[in-house]
Amino acid sequence: MQKLIQLYEQWHGCLPKHTESLPKAGSNRHYVRLTDAEGCNVIGVISPDTHENRCFIRLSRHFHAKGLPVPEILAVSTDETCYLQTDLGGVSLYQALSHGRDNNGAYDNAEIELLKRTIRLLPHLQVTGAQALDFNTLLSPTHFDKRTALFDLHYFKYCFLRTTDLPIDETKLEDCFEQLADDLVKSAMGECTFMYRDFQARNVMLVGKEQMPYFIDFQGGKCGPLQYDVASFLWQASARYSDKLRHILIGEYIAELSTLVDIDPEKFKQDLQRFVLFRLLQVLGAYGLRGRFERKQYFIDSIPPALQSINTLLQVGVAAPYPYLENVLTRLVEREGNVQETSTNHEKPAYKEHTPSLEEEISKKLKIRVFSFSYKQGIPEDESGNGGGYVFDCRSTHNPGRYTPYKQLTGLDEPVIRFLEEDGEILLFLQSIYRLAEAHVERYLQRGFTDLMFSFGCTGGQHRSVYCAQHLAEHLHQKYNIEVAICHREQGIKQVLKPKE
Repeated sequence: MQKLIQLYEQWHGCLPKHTESLPKAGSNRHYVRLTDAEGCNVIGVISPDTHENRCFIRLSRHFHAKGLPVPEILAVSTDETCYLQTDLGGVSLYQALSHGRDNNGAYDNAEIELLKRTIRLLPHLQVTGAQALDFNTLLSPTHFDKRTALFDLHYFKYCFLRTTDLPIDETKLEDCFEQLADDLVKSAMGECTFMYRDFQARNVMLVGKEQMPYFIDFQGGKCGPLQYDVASFLWQASARYSDKLRHILIGEYIAELSTLVDIDPEKFKQDLQRFVLFRLLQVLGAYGLRGRFERKQYFIDSIPPALQSINTLLQVGVAAPYPYLENVLTRLVEREGNVQETSTNHEKPAYKEHTPSLEEEISKKLKIRVFSFSYKQGIPEDESGNGGGYVFDCRSTHNPGRYTPYKQLTGLDEPVIRFLEEDGEILLFLQSIYRLAEAHVERYLQRGFTDLMFSFGCTGGQHRSVYCAQHLAEHLHQKYNIEVAICHREQGIKQVLKPKE
């Protein structure tokens, strides 16, 4: 964090008046909103993965120079572990579509207009963004080829199909994978275009009153076929887009793409269906790994709608060129999906809405607050009026602050985390606290209490206490799907981990 503050000061000429740590997504990047005295914001990004940082910075500058809607890079540290970019606000397309998503795909006109606006911008990023772009400087693999396709097909086989005990003929299935991979690569147009790779509503920010779409998290992009991103966007399981809405949005995309390149709309649609099949197999691999192996409920819940989409593709013959794969998927849907017969308009979802249990309803009421602090500045006050909760003294563990390389870092920085975990004392310390905290949370849930507080203190409130507070907060949030507010008092960092719906 200190390095990011120094970068901000070098760029802006003064220290930020306020810093706010933003919730983490699925990466190891740490986002911080920095605000000056006039209330102007920028976003600071901290990540130890300098190669990934370099790719994002390079792509962002390239796209921005071409007038494409991406964040502008404002400053980069000399070691490339942190950088500043324009603040695009806090509203993603995913959040803006919540009404339609929560109503089984019944999107209103305003939401449909946002989807149209977004998908019309996609071909500009793919085609215009690819012009004069050196793909060889991007993350490996830099091009979508047969080997890349087979990686994802094997991901499906080993992380999902293998979890079902469905009998398969390895040789016949591999033959189908080989043919499908060949067909996918042939679908690519003559010119090299930019494949976003992870084009989804969560990676689109809506900026200003006009809610203009801006793209983020494109550092994993590569040279590849256009259809991949369209399939990723329109067939995301949680979106619940109807066939009618998909047809409209595909039309919007093709119309915009036609202004940039010559295209055969019917061939594009035919190739797109093959990529939809491929993308669904790929995401089932992810759902198998994250859901069936790691037991993450969101991914488990995503399996039935993904299988429903595969069932729809089977009914229209998309997998027919790959007979044995078609046979395997048919048996998979029958055995695993419990998929209902698709209605004639494909509008009705083939899964049941989740009804919250009494325990889940109670958990929404309990709020947990976790603090880190310096004993020199005193124990944090309890503003709830309940008198305060647990206070843990971290000073018995090895202090990284005694060593020069860590003096300017905090317990959120990778070098400090590595120091503490390799030493091992902090892990034993936290194990006992986890057991105590879990028992207390479960008792509070049973009794319907609404507030619980944990505080961790050390000498400076910078290293050990920050590490412990962050890890307990994330542990309780993940285990109980409960709201946890984090305050690293001496670092001026606040964060709220919201329950997943």
